[in-house]
Amino acid sequence: MLKGVLSRISYFYEHRYKQLLILPVFLLLFSLFILGNNYAKTGEFIQTGVSLKGGTTISIAQSFDIKEFESFLTEKYPGSDLSVRSLSRAGTDVGMIVEASDVSSGDLLKSIEEKTGPLDKSLYTIDTTGPSLGKSFFKQAMIALLLAFLAISFVVYIYFRSFLPSFYAVFSVVADLLFAMTVFVLFGLKLTTGSIAAFLMLIGYSIDTDILLTTRVLKRKEGTVSERMASTIMTGLTMTLTAVVAVTIGYFFTESELLKQITFILAWGLPADIIYTWLFNAALLRMYVEKKEKQNEH
Repeated sequence: MLKGVLSRISYFYEHRYKQLLILPVFLLLFSLFILGNNYAKTGEFIQTGVSLKGGTTISIAQSFDIKEFESFLTEKYPGSDLSVRSLSRAGTDVGMIVEASDVSSGDLLKSIEEKTGPLDKSLYTIDTTGPSLGKSFFKQAMIALLLAFLAISFVVYIYFRSFLPSFYAVFSVVADLLFAMTVFVLFGLKLTTGSIAAFLMLIGYSIDTDILLTTRVLKRKEGTVSERMASTIMTGLTMTLTAVVAVTIGYFFTESELLKQITFILAWGLPADIIYTWLFNAALLRMYVEKKEKQNEH
């Protein structure tokens, strides 16, 4: 039965791969619209958290009413960029994290204790990032992302020695990253040092599948283009889906906020990588190779 389903999917893809380009193109336009709209409203494509712009983070190992806390603190500090979110483990709330800019750690803790009563020091941790240090982190993070793309572009081009296939691979990575950023905006999340690390990991995962695809289609000569692509798709999907399952499980069971950020981004970015690699890059690469083969015949 499974073999029959895979056969039908393969047949559909074989005859409709050009039409399927609509999905990644739509997803890209959707991402650009959301990010552009967010920039028009806030002046940022994606909002930064206190670790990248300065502020105070208080983590409390005790669960409370998140909405009530956020409403209370927002009224108390209307000029502060403030967020309250829960800490969960296996779907159960085990604590909360309060982030606020332009508020001292002492004042923020006092305000929290107005609602909770005195907190034992063993129940909370306080992290403070100065504005200049936060800006420095953000600048370094952007440089890291830029250097990553430049390095990837250079290595891919040197390896394949062909502009269009190299461009398709790198562009797919860019589109995947834009989608991950869009998810951040839609969920109201903020960019942190942890999420920057996750974006770098996503770039690595994404370019890996694109290089796998391009290498097998361009470098190997046995079989037809469609046959080489079919075997590559099975390998690539197995790799990506395995990673998706792993990071999804990690998201629901980890207690670390940093790991939650990383696994959340990967859990959304990797499925998007499937779309951009196997529906976008694969289709364009196939058209490129088939056109080149026809030219060689003449």
